Amino acid sequence: MRLVSFCGAGAPAGVGAVLDGRVIDLTDLVADMQLLPETDEALAKRGLARPTGMLRLLHGGPRALEEVARHVEEARRNSERQRPLDEMALLAPIPRPGKIVAVGRNYADHAKETGVDPFEQPRIIAKLPSSVIGPGAWVKRPKSVVKLDFEAELGVVIGAFASEVPRAQALDIIAGYTALNDVSAREFQFDLSPPQTTFAKSMDGFCPMGPWLVTKDEVADPQALEVACFVNGQEMQRANTADMLFPIDRLIEYVTRFMTLEPGDVIATGTPSGIGAFRDPPLWLQPGDRIRIDISGIGVLEHGIQ
Repeated sequence: MRLVSFCGAGAPAGVGAVLDGRVIDLTDLVADMQLLPETDEALAKRGLARPTGMLRLLHGGPRALEEVARHVEEARRNSERQRPLDEMALLAPIPRPGKIVAVGRNYADHAKETGVDPFEQPRIIAKLPSSVIGPGAWVKRPKSVVKLDFEAELGVVIGAFASEVPRAQALDIIAGYTALNDVSAREFQFDLSPPQTTFAKSMDGFCPMGPWLVTKDEVADPQALEVACFVNGQEMQRANTADMLFPIDRLIEYVTRFMTLEPGDVIATGTPSGIGAFRDPPLWLQPGDRIRIDISGIGVLEHGIQ
């Protein structure tokens, strides 16, 4: 399934499934879902209220996704329960993740272009959730930022509370996948001492994400996807997720040794070579630029710069 979050008129974000250019509204179905007792317990331990929208669906786990799949199949034949996709105002599929765990220099060619040897362990970077915006949105370049850069990435969306996950079971905790742009202000990452990498990647709008969440059953092998980025129609990045130094199951195993991943958390799995900072001359994003990120089997994320 391709699951979307969309704006509601004065209401919380809605949830839908995309079928052939139309959207089946799942908002009421998801709102009425009962969470498992262990999920309620986990939320209570953290002092968290029951989530709404896409987060509620993900907190329902595989059982909730199966219920949604049955509903979608029934609704497929009823056009009255569908709305044209191009009439919907899409948000990021996870409008406000609990956390975004980003991975630095996770493609060999990207590590090479930065002038460093491949790391022995994943390089983990935080990207703050308030940076998330949806497909088709505009990233506003801060007035003092000149070195605005792009990073096309596969996003992994977590579907369970997960700690100390063995690598062999790591893919079991995934709900699905999406595309994102790890927009970065390189002045703060490279020109300051000490570097402010998290800040460089977490300014308002610096995480365009979408257009939807593709459930993991639709992706036979997440390590066999083409990732490409285009700026104003010109290809800047292209690689295959097979080229990751640390594949997704290894990343999950590593991260969950030290922190619990939760439903709706996102792992930004790293970017291929070709980013603006290491081109000769460097290429910085300018107001009016259009960015397109295309991941095979996942979809196309487009947004602009202003």
